[in-house]
Parts: sequence; structure tokens; C-alpha cells
Amino acid sequence: MASIKSASKVTNADTLPPVDLAPLPHGGDLAAARALFPGAPEPFLDLSTGINPNPYPVPQLAPEIFAKLPQAPDTQALAEAAAHAYGAPSYRHVCPAPGTQILLASLARLLPPGRARILTTTYAEHARAAALAGHEVQGVDDIEALADADLAIVVNPNNPDGRVVSKETLLALAHRLHGRVGLLIVDEAFMDGGPEAASLSGEVARGNIVVLRSFGKFFGLAGLRLGFAIAPEGIIRRLAATLGPWPVSGPAIAIGRRALMDKAWIDATRRDLTADAARLDAMLASAESA
Repeated sequence: MASIKSASKVTNADTLPPVDLAPLPHGGDLAAARALFPGAPEPFLDLSTGINPNPYPVPQLAPEIFAKLPQAPDTQALAEAAAHAYGAPSYRHVCPAPGTQILLASLARLLPPGRARILTTTYAEHARAAALAGHEVQGVDDIEALADADLAIVVNPNNPDGRVVSKETLLALAHRLHGRVGLLIVDEAFMDGGPEAASLSGEVARGNIVVLRSFGKFFGLAGLRLGFAIAPEGIIRRLAATLGPWPVSGPAIAIGRRALMDKAWIDATRRDLTADAARLDAMLASAESA
């Protein structure tokens, strides 16, 4: 991407600011939960991860999918399915990866160390990845404060509060960042549940927007470890080079492509999740007023 500064500055690791390398605590760690509450009834109702409890039905896979390396045409077919499902300009704007988690560090290193600003309160791994890449990281609670960043990060819809920033607001921010060669990363891990109209997936050709989409949450297959970066073609090529020749496993390609193309299941699941969310809201409101 011509408008993004080249990360040509080489920084000795010893000169980077210290970062706590201990793993961050995360939701979904049921082993830790059971250790804390050994007498709790099973199964645990884990509300921390946002993973659909009714997963996509996994098809029976041919044995050779497990025995052979994935082929480039298969990976391209997965990218094509993702581009169609998420509204990207083309498959050339899509980089499949073994989960969006692994993309965070690569994205943080697209720019030389500078100012990383993150709209808070949100998922902590973005700040950690930016700090490990040498950025000076600050959380801000006003989206206007992102405009002077080299690397601006917004989770939309947000985790944990569900905040949604409008598409128009994000595009205005991207325009301001473009003038100072800044990059906007929008993590849309929860966008499959809506509102899709706020997605920036179709806007990445503007040059300084990267969108992350998570497969495992909406499709309920978090163990498959599959995610996507949607970005300008230059950034996609850099991410693909970083990930190497077989970025996604054969089973993930086969299941992911089939699920992303299953419009009937996607539409039905969106309706079901909307109804389930409304029912849960009503239950909580009733309990609060009791």
C-alpha cells in the first residue's frame, strides 16, 4: 500500500519498552474456572467468549484432506467465499489465517513504532500486540482522540459492552488518518450478528483500512482456528508473506468455505441469535426488577 510508511526502521529488541510477556487471562478458560469453582454444576454457561453455542454442523471430510498439504487453489477458494460473505472488494483483499489472534502482531508491525491508540474499554490483546511491536500504546474513550494516532484500533461491535461506531464515523476517522499516513484497524469479530451496515469490509480499497473477521464466534467453531484480514491488496500480500505457504489447515479450508457459502444457515442463525438475545435481555430485566 503506497500510502503506508514502510517499516524500514530496524529496532533492537533491547531498546523496546518493557512488556509483560505473561499470558493475558481470557474468557473461555474452563479449566481455570473449574479450579476456582470445583463444586459448580456442569455444564458451565460461558458468557465470556461470545461463541455461538449452536455450532455449524461439521460435514464428514475426506481422509485425504488430513493427509495432504492444502493447495493454493483451495486457499483462494476460501478467500473467495470470505470475500463474498463479508462484502470485500475481491478475494485479493482477503488473507485467511489460523485465527485473527495471529494477525494482531503482524498488523501491529506494518508501521514503524509510533503512537497506537485504542478505543476502550475492549479486548486487551490489541494493546499487547501493539506494545510488543514497539508502539507507545494508549487507550482512549473518545473516538476523536484516535485521529492523531499512527495506528488506530476500534473493536466494532465492541467487546464487552456491544458499542457500535457508525460506518460514517469510522470512514471520517480513516480519512483524517490517511492525511498523516495512519492506519485504522477495525476488529469486526462480532459483526456477523449485526449490524452489517456498519461494516467497513467493502471500504478497504481506500488504502488505510484493515478489517478483521472471526469465523469461530458466529459459526460456533472456535476450535477450528480460522479468521480473516480484509485490507488493501498491498497489505494482504505482506500478511500472506508473513504467514507462509500453508496459512490455514485443509480441514479449516473445507469447513470454512462450506459454512461461509451456506446462506440459508447464516440467515437462520442470525434470526435465532436475535431472538435468543432478546429473550436473555428480558430474563435479566425480569430478574433485576424482582
